[in-house]
Formats: sequence, C-alpha cells, structure tokens
Amino acid sequence: MSRVTARRRTLRISPSGTVTRPDTLAVEEPLEIRTGGQSLTITMRTPGADIDLVHGFLYAEGIIDSAEDIVSARYCAGTDENGQNTYNVLDIQLRTPVPVQPRPFLTNSSCGLCGKTALDEVRTRIRYAMPADSPRVDVHTLAKLPDELRSRQQIFDATGGLHAAGLFTPEGAALAVREDIGRHNAVDKLVGWAIRENLLPAHDLVLMVSGRASFELVQKAIMAGIPVMGAVSAPSSLAVDLAADAGLTLVGFLRGETMNVYTGEDRLAM
Repeated sequence: MSRVTARRRTLRISPSGTVTRPDTLAVEEPLEIRTGGQSLTITMRTPGADIDLVHGFLYAEGIIDSAEDIVSARYCAGTDENGQNTYNVLDIQLRTPVPVQPRPFLTNSSCGLCGKTALDEVRTRIRYAMPADSPRVDVHTLAKLPDELRSRQQIFDATGGLHAAGLFTPEGAALAVREDIGRHNAVDKLVGWAIRENLLPAHDLVLMVSGRASFELVQKAIMAGIPVMGAVSAPSSLAVDLAADAGLTLVGFLRGETMNVYTGEDRLAM
C-alpha cells in the first residue's frame, strides 16, 4: 500500500534567512472505482481505508444500502515506474449488479446543480427520516469535540495538510476518526466504516468535521441518518438549507466555548 506521507525538498524563508530542507507532505493519489470491471469514477484521495471509502461513496450515491450489497472488493493490477502495485484501482463486485454509467456525482461540488435541483435530488435519496427522539447533546460536550478530533489526527501532525471527520457518542466518546486530503473522502471513509460495523442509521451519533460544512458533507450526514453535525469552520448557504429541510442539527464555527447553531437547536442541551 502507498504511504500516506512523502518527503519533498523545500526552500524555507524566514526573517533569520533561508535554508533548504525536506518537508513532509500528505500523499494525494487517484483512486479509480470500478463496478464489475467497469470504470465508475475517479477520486483524488490519501491512500488508506480505501475499502471504507468505497463503501461510503457507493452508499451516499444510492448504489448500495448495506455492506451485504458488496460481494468483494479487490485491487486491480497497476504498477508504477518501479514495478510496484499502485493500489489505485479498486474493483467492486455487487451482489445485484446494477447498470451504472460513469457520471459526475452529486457529491462533486463542481457538478453544476443549482440549489433547488440539488435539494430535490437529495430528497429522493434519503433513506432515514431524522428521529425526533435522538439523544440531546450538551453544548459543553460539543465544544470539546474539535480538540478530541484534532488529538486523533496523526497524519495531520506530520503534514498539516489533511481534513478529518469523526463519529462521537452524545457523551463525547470517539468511535472512529478518518483523515484524507479531501474533506468528502474523510466523511466517506467514516460512513463506510459505520456501514461495515452495521451502525447505520446512526441516529444516536454526532459527526464532527475539521473544516467547513459544505453541502456535500451535510448530504452525507443525512444519508447516514446522523442527527447532529459540527464543523470547525463555516457552513455554506445551501448546506444550511439542506440541514433545515432534512431536520439535521448543524453547528458551525465550533471554537473554544463559542459556536453558531444554524438548525435544529432543540437537540442541544444549553
């Protein structure tokens, strides 16, 4: 398997002068996802947890409903200039093959969907209604989640260049954390793990992400039945619209003891 970090030469400039030294970077490589030998899509990701990534991706796109829908997942032959397997092509065998044509997916921010069209598209794919009786989350517990997530970002410590997503209990206990160069991939890896652990719908869990809350991340949370989502940075307008439409509690700018609650404040204990 490819390494998740790589060393590159850099020229460091500072008030004290310049120095040439190696820097540790997060690896970014393409992953081609195939179903039944047919190319479905290519995503740029940080290698690692690829099986979880594919489970989460196919689930978010409505191609699978559970881990049982995938019979096998195997890396195809593909070598680099040194003859080593790149592990950058993953072929999925579905239990019930479905005709899938290569296409731009809903989770692609550049897909060109307008707001109303995007919201309507998500409505047709939602599997679980948000529960009215999901556990309430104390705001003090929620305020601690960014630090809890950050403490588990091992690759970020070395590179400073990865996003992270974590699943937590309402009491703040971390169940799983995944990192990736792409914020949507980090969430897909996390949801894929939850699928394989038979935890969906995750009506009693909290999703925490290290960056902003985009439309695509909110969509993935809703598809997984997660009722509460927190983000270190800002949400987009369409993300807030989708959260309100689906009944998701969306919290942004989680920094220290402050936060902005955009939707679903009834699930928070003040």
